[in-house]
Amino acid sequence: MARAFDNIKQGLSEALAHAKSGGKNTTGIKLYQPQAVDVSGLRERLSLTQEQFAARFGFSVATLRHWERGDRSPSGASLVLLNVIDRNPAAVLQALQ
Repeated sequence: MARAFDNIKQGLSEALAHAKSGGKNTTGIKLYQPQAVDVSGLRERLSLTQEQFAARFGFSVATLRHWERGDRSPSGASLVLLNVIDRNPAAVLQALQ
């Protein structure tokens, strides 16, 4: 149990140091900032309905609707996935099969 606590403590300390540095203390690490994606435009470019797009790529229809209306913006892993779908949808579909 003590080892688990030490690992968690170390991870939290590293995360705190990273947050305090504003991401500037990333020696040897390239920080990736995904670009915003026009979700509605992407979906239309792929000729998919909201239901088809959501089912094909693993999003909920409700979330997709919020993104398209502008109520919410995709972030984190969802934004990364949308960037990959935008650049190479066939690769994503192949990976999901």
